[in-house]
Amino acid sequence: MKYKKLNNGVNMPMLGFGTFQIPASQTKACVLDALQAGYRLIDTASAYFNEKEIGEALKESGIPRKDFFITTKVWIQDAGYEKTLKAFQTSLNQLGLDYIDLYLIHQPYGDYYGSYKAMEELYRKGKIRAIGVCNFSPERFVDLYMNCTIKPMINQIEYHPFFQQKDAHHLFQQYHCQTQAWGPLNEGQRQIFNHPILKDIAKKHHKTIAQIVLRWQIEQDIIVIPKTVHQERMIENMNIWDFQLDQDDFQQIAKLNLGHSEIIDYQCYTTAKNLNKFKIHENSTKEIRI
Repeated sequence: MKYKKLNNGVNMPMLGFGTFQIPASQTKACVLDALQAGYRLIDTASAYFNEKEIGEALKESGIPRKDFFITTKVWIQDAGYEKTLKAFQTSLNQLGLDYIDLYLIHQPYGDYYGSYKAMEELYRKGKIRAIGVCNFSPERFVDLYMNCTIKPMINQIEYHPFFQQKDAHHLFQQYHCQTQAWGPLNEGQRQIFNHPILKDIAKKHHKTIAQIVLRWQIEQDIIVIPKTVHQERMIENMNIWDFQLDQDDFQQIAKLNLGHSEIIDYQCYTTAKNLNKFKIHENSTKEIRI
């Protein structure tokens, strides 16, 4: 495993296990499989509704707490200083932990300034080892950066061959903020596992398409958190450290960029409307794309 040193000196694995869309009933078994396969970075969120099961898996694994890197996130419903403090404690209790390695603002909506102030306080108290944001566009990121005390260490954004946010990634690098990719395999959409360009590159390196895509991101200094419920694919996704892509590979993959997301459009007002309407507690529905 390779690690990335964040801007506060904390080391974070560059490859982790994503748990979005894994039902609570399957989460414990999947996380135990992932841990057995060698994963130590586990990514979740209060809005994934599986923190409790992840906590159970961590405890049952017998692996020392210091070896884990656990990420969770605060949802829009809990935006604001006081509500974020409460939401953080709820996540901490659900996970059965004494501290969180990385705590993120899940969406760039609501009172995220208040949330970030709460996160800064929790960070100073040692309850969080690193703090950051998700889905912040460059202008929102820079605005938050200019108006906070502890600078964001992570911005978790959609990043894959069909949506290559290279300008945003380079901007975050200039501000010493680590880019992390959610949906690094495009959630399996657009026939990514059968794309002819990716097939040719995979054949050339004697690897699978998933391994090529993940390696492509790692070589751009981007942390990845692929999700799968199949242990053989967990093992496959982990096996990306023994080869490198060349310049031609990068040029070929660059041709796949659509320049926009086909998963969620953060530039559309209905996205802000729908995500703000979604409630994760108080008898709310759980069906949403995050």
